[in-house]
Amino acid sequence: MNPAWRFVVAIGLVSLFADLTYEGGRSIAGAFLETLGSSAALVGFVAGFGEFLGYLVRLVSGGLADRFRFHWPLLYLGYGVNLLSVPALALAQGPVGAGLLLFLERLGKGLRTPARDALLARAGKEVGHGRVFGLHETVDQIGAFLGPLLVALGVALGGYRLGFAFLLLPALLALGFLLRARGLELQEERVLQVQPLPSGFSLYLLYSALFALGFVHFQLLAFHLEKLGAGPVHIPLFYALAMGADALFALLGGLAFDRLGLRSLFFAPPFALAAPLLLLGNNPALWWTGSFLWGGALGLQESVLRAGVGHLGGSAFAYGVFDTAFGFAWFLGSVAMGFLYETSPVRAMAFVGGSEVFALLALLALLARIRR
Repeated sequence: MNPAWRFVVAIGLVSLFADLTYEGGRSIAGAFLETLGSSAALVGFVAGFGEFLGYLVRLVSGGLADRFRFHWPLLYLGYGVNLLSVPALALAQGPVGAGLLLFLERLGKGLRTPARDALLARAGKEVGHGRVFGLHETVDQIGAFLGPLLVALGVALGGYRLGFAFLLLPALLALGFLLRARGLELQEERVLQVQPLPSGFSLYLLYSALFALGFVHFQLLAFHLEKLGAGPVHIPLFYALAMGADALFALLGGLAFDRLGLRSLFFAPPFALAAPLLLLGNNPALWWTGSFLWGGALGLQESVLRAGVGHLGGSAFAYGVFDTAFGFAWFLGSVAMGFLYETSPVRAMAFVGGSEVFALLALLALLARIRR
């Protein structure tokens, strides 16, 4: 096997067990917060600020990875904090403690993501950025699909706390595979300074931020489903379906990116708009379809949007800037939608529609500039 593919598969296995852990936890986090007495506004804040915190730290960690070649120290520290915070939720006694652990989980993910993506982008130079990020996202979404199923088993046997406790084993397995992946790293480039941002990157950031602004966080959706009586076992199953769709659309999106380039970015906003139309309604029959579409939007975001940064010539610092802008917009959108949901789910949906339409307009402007 090509050395680049061996490295991608090795990191994919790390991500498989990592996603099994934290996506399993995220499948019930919103519903768990509801049982602890949280409001929709608080759930929106916890989800949004946690994402923003995780994305904000990427600006710093991306620069450190580029300037000092701290890729692997950041991977070890980030994965450790990211993964061990999840089973610790089994011990949380109130919404404040649970929220702090959710913040830590996102912080850890933020520390390690730019370094990991920069290493994957290096492999993408040899075999194709779309294929690399599409395959990586597909492999780790296998874990993201299995995680909610494992959690559903734990919830069925002993409630939300046992569901979180079940995730300790995959967390330890992910850390073990990470130690083994180090030996498969491709030859590292001698980068001693932060690289400049690529041309057209500001418009790319605008498109990504507007997409994120209107992308409803699943914790708010899970809060809605719990409130409507979907049941604690069904909610992680909805999330499992979303993760399966994520894997499928990540692979398809990656292949489309290598064929269509940045034009493949047109696919993501319609999925982000259609999913909450179904999930924020009162018809249980549509929740399964909504979950599938939400997972499709996430899969396109994780493959096509990440591949776009590499396509434009992104370094770890560029990934850090991209992630920070994306996370800040997702934070603002999650907080806004949490408050809007308190008044009316219809108002939250109007916010989603406006954001995704403007995202498509920003993409048109980006493509027009690149053609010049």
